[in-house]
Amino acid sequence: MGQTWLIVGLGNPGPRYEATRHNIGQVVVDELAARRGETFRAHKANARVAETWLRPGGDKLVLAKANTFMNVSGGPVAGLAKFYGIDPEHVVVVHDELDIPFDTLKLKVGGGHGGHNGVRDVAKALGTADFPRVRVGIGRPPGRQDPADWVLDPFGATERATLANLVADAADAVEMLVDDGLVAAQQRWHAPRD
Repeated sequence: MGQTWLIVGLGNPGPRYEATRHNIGQVVVDELAARRGETFRAHKANARVAETWLRPGGDKLVLAKANTFMNVSGGPVAGLAKFYGIDPEHVVVVHDELDIPFDTLKLKVGGGHGGHNGVRDVAKALGTADFPRVRVGIGRPPGRQDPADWVLDPFGATERATLANLVADAADAVEMLVDDGLVAAQQRWHAPRD
């Protein structure tokens, strides 16, 4: 029997935020569930979860989306980790990243939160920043637009043209991180694209 992994897609609840840049983490987790024909159900940790496997007989995946707003994601994440008995090194947080260009992925374990309040709250609730992260690049806003407004805007038409590919790549990156480890996933996803 394999390990159990908690895969958390950060975002905000409700239809107002579904298509925004800040919710890309939840979109990636939705993709992982869709690939396995799974649907989300309510969990007592104030989250929605879908329990599945990487592949039959492989590692178990608990796909999760908190019902709380981004900045207070930590409570549900820590609650799920405790419920399932999952250590922080097996809690993968998928989130948007302003400091990475759109259509780019970066993976890391630990380090700072880079001003991302969702990541900050998860680290505080888990009592450590040493958890894997799949950082999905959304880029910086153009001109003088406030980054806080930018992340809550929907993706633009040009971005939407390649968004499905970005989401699929991020889901692939999560699967590879679980299957092959961080270094292998970094080598695959940090390499320049052809």
